[in-house]
Amino acid sequence: MIEINNLTSIRIDNSFLKKVAREILRKEKKEKLELSIALVNQRKIRELNKKYLGKNRPTDILTFSEIEFPKSNQKIKNSLGEIIICPQKVNKNSKIFKTTFKKEITNCLIHGILHLLGHDHEGCQRETKIMEKKQKYYLSRIFNQR
Repeated sequence: MIEINNLTSIRIDNSFLKKVAREILRKEKKEKLELSIALVNQRKIRELNKKYLGKNRPTDILTFSEIEFPKSNQKIKNSLGEIIICPQKVNKNSKIFKTTFKKEITNCLIHGILHLLGHDHEGCQRETKIMEKKQKYYLSRIFNQR
């Protein structure tokens, strides 16, 4: 199951984001895992970025690989994790990178899912290349740009 919580006033095509997430999880053979996606404003993502990464600035995306029940510290079974996206920051980035909002939010979602699946782009150059290649592959597949 893929759950999307839009906590902003920005209209988002939830069905499209779910379709993208399902496709990637299916291709990565993880379709039985649950995924939570939250869309938050810049203030909230800055707060989370500061609390968890020590960076006092808004970002476009954060990922949390383990979701726990706050009081019991039990992990949710079959959960891949949570992706937090800031549509305001995504919109700013889409202008900087001269792309559409839809492509940029899709790219963020792909990026986040790949992180949750264990891919990384900080540190090992080999892993960075693998992640970048997969990200480009999925983005081109979704937008038919081969």
